Amino acid sequence: MKVASSAKNNAGLTISEQVRSDWPALVLVLATLVAGFFLYPHLPERVPSHWNLQGEVDGYSSRFWGAFGLPLLNAAIYLLMLVTPLIDPRKENYRKFAGSYHTLKIALILVLTGLYMLVAASALGYQLSMDKLVPLIISLLFILIGNMMGKFRHNYFVGIKVPWTLASETVWQKTHRLAAPLWVGAGMLGVAGSLAGGEWAAALLLIPLSAAVIIPIIYSLMVYNKLNKNK
Repeated sequence: MKVASSAKNNAGLTISEQVRSDWPALVLVLATLVAGFFLYPHLPERVPSHWNLQGEVDGYSSRFWGAFGLPLLNAAIYLLMLVTPLIDPRKENYRKFAGSYHTLKIALILVLTGLYMLVAASALGYQLSMDKLVPLIISLLFILIGNMMGKFRHNYFVGIKVPWTLASETVWQKTHRLAAPLWVGAGMLGVAGSLAGGEWAAALLLIPLSAAVIIPIIYSLMVYNKLNKNK
């Protein structure tokens, strides 16, 4: 009994365990796919797919990709995150941050669903401030991930995955503790920029987020070198 219990505790998250708690994500994935079938006949031949800094459309996709592109991406991300805990060499660690992993999964699908709704509304003729709404959505996602960053445990798919964090669990932990407030702060600046829109939104989104990504990577190298120097 003790051996069986230990084996169960050291296993990664099973598909059945994930699916049972994933019903909100499944509902959203299915809802966007179904919405695509209803929207398809009403969409124009050229569907807006990209906006410039002023929120003006400067790129288009076909009707099919306008209706089903983001829903299919939604489904693909869900399936990928469903199997990741089964194939990761460090799959036993997923149980240590199962709640955060589940929240991340729901958040990514919510973001793609929100973007899909914005694209569909724009294609149907609604005037939206995309230069404000898109940066706002992305910034809120960064704030959420930043709040969970310190809970991510050593793995090969989720978190800051560079050679130095993957090589050392100590480097992983220190790097993610540093990254957490940086991502939250960058997201908050992005939210502030989204209120202004235009070039301010782009600057306050891209510059802080780039720093929040680059600084922890450099820090991870420094920590790794320091640890190996002391050996």
